Amino acid sequence: MNAKDYFFIVFGIFLYGFGFSAFLNPEQVVIGGMAGLGQDVYYLSMRLFGYGVPVAVTMYAVNLTLLAMAYRIVGKQFVVRTLFGATVISLVIGVMVPYFPEPFIPGEKFMNVILGSILCGLGIGLAFVHNGSTAGTDIVAAMVSKKSNISIGRTMQYVDFCIVSAVWFIVPEAKLENVVFGLVTLFIVSMVADFIINTNRQAVQFTIFSPKWREIANAINNDADRGCTVISGMGWYSKQEVKMLIVMCRKIESVTIFRIIKSIDNNALVTQANVNGVYGKGFDEMKVKLTDDYKPSSEDHTPVISVPDTENLPKNS
Repeated sequence: MNAKDYFFIVFGIFLYGFGFSAFLNPEQVVIGGMAGLGQDVYYLSMRLFGYGVPVAVTMYAVNLTLLAMAYRIVGKQFVVRTLFGATVISLVIGVMVPYFPEPFIPGEKFMNVILGSILCGLGIGLAFVHNGSTAGTDIVAAMVSKKSNISIGRTMQYVDFCIVSAVWFIVPEAKLENVVFGLVTLFIVSMVADFIINTNRQAVQFTIFSPKWREIANAINNDADRGCTVISGMGWYSKQEVKMLIVMCRKIESVTIFRIIKSIDNNALVTQANVNGVYGKGFDEMKVKLTDDYKPSSEDHTPVISVPDTENLPKNS
């Protein structure tokens, strides 16, 4: 990661901390992740000892414990990257929570929940887009996914649901609406985070039919700095050979492609389709770790077909 990545990770964590501290926590709405677990511990310790353990302290202590457990399972790189996020988010929440004893918008609980959830989702999305992590339940999810077939997303949903629901048993006077708002928060945060992550990867695929395909392909190469693939086909109505261009580009570059096509052949037949991610040269890197099961082997695995020995078969009498 470079300096730009670290900047946006910190900025994303700041948005998450502000959304949680100024909007959600003062309304006593328990959210998912380590922040929600910290809220549960705060309410439980307040009930038992009359003193609430700060949310940031619980977050950092649990994150460090989980990272120590995950070191052998998920690897050093994941632990180091997550440790940075865990430290920053604990500091941000530890500093911000005391500054917001009351909701940011007094008397507007629904609005506070919506705005806080959106800010938290934006923060998580920004951190993930720039290869960062806000720590928390994704550590548990990463460990579970290494040892089972349960997906990371589903594991996080299960853990977050348990954290939100726990407040009903920890705080007897907790209102049902707080639990419902907590579940709504989970949905909004995940939806906004997914939108930010997927928007960054959104790309489009053009299919272009034109007799001036050479000029269009050259212009896309030179002006849009994108590659083209030429495919031969046949128009079944005209029974004439046609050339088809396949072009993939970022969604924000689609206007440039359209302008190039229109300037050369206004009658070209063009289709545009959204694709959720393009990986390879000029696009995103496939950020997956190969396991031993998927590593190519140098051995020749060409199947051997057994042919019966017809010479030694018994002859018909």
